[in-house]
Amino acid sequence: MKAQKRLIQGASMPSVSRSLFEATQEVIQQALKKLGYSDATYELLREPLRVLTVRIPVRMDDGSVKVFTGYRVQHNDAVGPTKGGIRFHPDVTEEEVKALALWMSLKAGIFELPFGGGKGGIVCDPRTMSLGELERLSRGYVRAVSQIVGPAKDIPAPDVYTNAQVMAWMYDEYSRIREYDSPSFISGKPIVLGGSRGREKATALGVVIATREAAKTLGIELAGARVIVQGFGNVGSHVAEILHAEGAKVVGISDAGGALYKPDGLDIPHLLDRRDSFGMVTNLFQNERIPNEELLTKECDILIPAAIENQIREDNADQIQARIVVEAANGPTTLGATRILDRRGILVIPDILANAGGVTVSYFEWVQNNQGFYWTEEEVNQRLAQMMVAAVHKVLAMAKSHQVDTRLAAYMVGIRRLAEAVQLRGWV
Repeated sequence: MKAQKRLIQGASMPSVSRSLFEATQEVIQQALKKLGYSDATYELLREPLRVLTVRIPVRMDDGSVKVFTGYRVQHNDAVGPTKGGIRFHPDVTEEEVKALALWMSLKAGIFELPFGGGKGGIVCDPRTMSLGELERLSRGYVRAVSQIVGPAKDIPAPDVYTNAQVMAWMYDEYSRIREYDSPSFISGKPIVLGGSRGREKATALGVVIATREAAKTLGIELAGARVIVQGFGNVGSHVAEILHAEGAKVVGISDAGGALYKPDGLDIPHLLDRRDSFGMVTNLFQNERIPNEELLTKECDILIPAAIENQIREDNADQIQARIVVEAANGPTTLGATRILDRRGILVIPDILANAGGVTVSYFEWVQNNQGFYWTEEEVNQRLAQMMVAAVHKVLAMAKSHQVDTRLAAYMVGIRRLAEAVQLRGWV
């Protein structure tokens, strides 16, 4: 029996190349220099403190044993335990996981969370595995990394091709190893096992809140604003759904099959209802589809890339017609394109700010687990809104005060807290 489709519905793989990791290091170096920190601080923060590679033997349904490779990366724990998701995907690499751990440190810094960045991954294709095989793989991963993770060490969470069920298996395995119940070991769990209300849509809701605040700064009302959402997976579809409900006119969406664009606005509830089990919908509109690349350059007020990396580049940045670009995906805009957009006066809300709603609500889950007191969804959303609004204005203020683009400003805000912590601890 193959894995149930609900396990992987809407999943996408924002593959991170070596060059993007190096680009991240470049911006961190610029940010630390702008803030007046030493070269030694950069040398410490440019790479993770720990990278663990594990080999996981799994008994497959046919009786054979297959050995999987997994990673757990802890960027820096000067501020507190590391925090970050675990992804299952055939293209997972060590460089990718390192880059994502670094980004998690930056997100935690922007939102003043008591965490450093962590990330994990297993090289596998869950689409070809049964639920039993996935469970055995999930438990095997926890056994392999159990010495370096824990509620006060490193707290995992869901990521690409993992979900609440995978987190439940991992939580149960860790509790068996430690011989006591440890709900704060992992976030993104089912609510009945200590998960937080509001977690499923947290990333998308954070993107919408960041979009609303960015629009306000330019005098744009979200109700009636023309929005393009590139990517209709887990995050993109929720973003489109929430924006539509708030009165925005979603004029374009896309998935792996192509894009749909309608100047008068798309019927988002209808499109959501028509998606297949893998989240695809544009294949039902073959006569109306346009290429994904073309959708990016269509006329709109707000463009939200929510698919994969390197979508807005030097070769198409001059054609972007939006007034605001909000990065729901990781790394959708290259550094060169960021400079072009900034020069053209297009406001960019960078990924480490815009899509940090997930880690923020994961933090809320950790807090609730530790105190044994659980919040309503309304309380979770209110707290998320407060932190998102504060973070957006903090980054915009940094950009204005230092006369830098918003990406560099976000890195400056994100890395400053960590740089201060390693300095106060006497590490540099």
